[in-house]
Amino acid sequence: MQALTRIIAVRHGETDWNVATRIQGQLDIDLNDKGRWQAQRVARALADDVLDAVYSSDLSRAYSTAQAIAAAHPAASLVVQTHTGLRERGFGKFEGHTYAAIEAQWPEESRLWRIRDPHFAPDGGESPLQVMARVGHAVGDIAARHPGQQIVLVAHGGVMDMLYRLATQQSVSAPRTWELGNTAINRLLWTPEALTLVGWSDTRHLDGEQRDEFGA
Repeated sequence: MQALTRIIAVRHGETDWNVATRIQGQLDIDLNDKGRWQAQRVARALADDVLDAVYSSDLSRAYSTAQAIAAAHPAASLVVQTHTGLRERGFGKFEGHTYAAIEAQWPEESRLWRIRDPHFAPDGGESPLQVMARVGHAVGDIAARHPGQQIVLVAHGGVMDMLYRLATQQSVSAPRTWELGNTAINRLLWTPEALTLVGWSDTRHLDGEQRDEFGA
């Protein structure tokens, strides 16, 4: 039987666009001051964990968070490795717009997005089913390289959402009742057969401060 891989999944720190409810998607928006503080806090919280590798989306808000985690860890050999499969959902023409602007400019498409239509993709973007398939493939590809080890994956709200759904076997259209806080610590187990949830949304390192924005 193949050894399992322990995964610590972390959403990036806060950005100004999170605060403004502006869709970032795959645009490369960096952390704001609070986001950099959050990255340092989660890095400190994970410093005592045994970590064998750190992976990140190649978008700077995730990569900066991952770099903080790697830099704070006693294992000097930790180098952040990027994987494009950990990128946020591609939101196409929605990117750069606020939730309110999307609702005003594309009301029907906004409705399909908000009801989580599994096949809906904004022009130039991805559907929820496409994102779930991409995230599932990326996590499987990464985790299979580290049997018996513990790794960190730093990514985005949409990726965290899909990890939760994959681990709990919920559809992409099921209403979301779980939190996706910036730099929350989420723990999962991976085997070739399944992804399993161990713990979700630990934000004790933030002293109760968190922001939960979807699509960022």
